[in-house]
Amino acid sequence: MQLTINRQTYSITEDQEIRMLVWVLRDQLGLTGTKYGCGAGICGSCTVLVDGKPTRSCLTPAATVADKEITTIEGLGIIQDGGEEILHPVQQAFLETQTPQCGYCMSGQMITAAALLDDNPAPAEEDIIAGMNDVYCRCGTYVRIKEAVARAAEIIAEESSNG
Repeated sequence: MQLTINRQTYSITEDQEIRMLVWVLRDQLGLTGTKYGCGAGICGSCTVLVDGKPTRSCLTPAATVADKEITTIEGLGIIQDGGEEILHPVQQAFLETQTPQCGYCMSGQMITAAALLDDNPAPAEEDIIAGMNDVYCRCGTYVRIKEAVARAAEIIAEESSNG
């Protein structure tokens, strides 16, 4: 079986097909940006994009996403041919606003924010709150998360108007 993750194809052995995606990502492929939190799909730390939709990787058997495009936090940005990394606007905004505290939920937060902004590039405050509501932050940095998502929307708007 093959998985397409962050624009690359990986071969997964038959015994790995039944494993949850989070463990294939972390243990087999070394993509440790995706975190294991509650294991019950509640906290959102393990969120990845599957065909652009936020998906809890702790509840998703690897075999069920074999024909889909998976994006982890490592795949949000782009590495150019010269090796320069171009951050996704969400990553850039989270860094600019110094949002992370402990950082454990941040990959899930950023992946969820990227999906939210892909669906709604100019969200109102209420849209941000509703869209980010399903990823828990143990440190309680929700105000900073909301500010970072709003800043990411600004960056997207700036990039759109510049070309």
